[in-house]
Amino acid sequence: MVRVNELTGNNQLNNMENNNLTEQNLVREISFSLSRNAGWIKFLGIVLMAYGVFLALSLVGLLIAWLPFWMGYLLNRAASKAKSATAYGDRYALQESLMNIGNYFIINGIVVIFSMLAVLVMLIILAILGFSLDPETFESILS
Repeated sequence: MVRVNELTGNNQLNNMENNNLTEQNLVREISFSLSRNAGWIKFLGIVLMAYGVFLALSLVGLLIAWLPFWMGYLLNRAASKAKSATAYGDRYALQESLMNIGNYFIINGIVVIFSMLAVLVMLIILAILGFSLDPETFESILS
């Protein structure tokens, strides 16, 4: 009876090891495309971080310099975690990589929305002030 339990226990261990290997292979396969492009992801991250540093050199840029720097940091971290996920089959590294990329896109989306709103406000201001200052220009545009 003890021998049967030992065999059953060994089978369960083998099944767990096989499941673990299967999970590792799946993680490697999923993270491969991210890992393959890690160089470009890191390059973009470094460029964004450098842009943040250059923005910090001006007074107005100092207010927003943290944003591109943070976005660059997220991309660098995502690339490193993707390489780790591919090398070791680490699902937590893959999850963290995808979370960092997701956060990058959320931040980038918010920046795009604010930029579009700023352009819209500037166009409205230009329409109100710009055309009212020179009525002849306004009339020539309408005709």
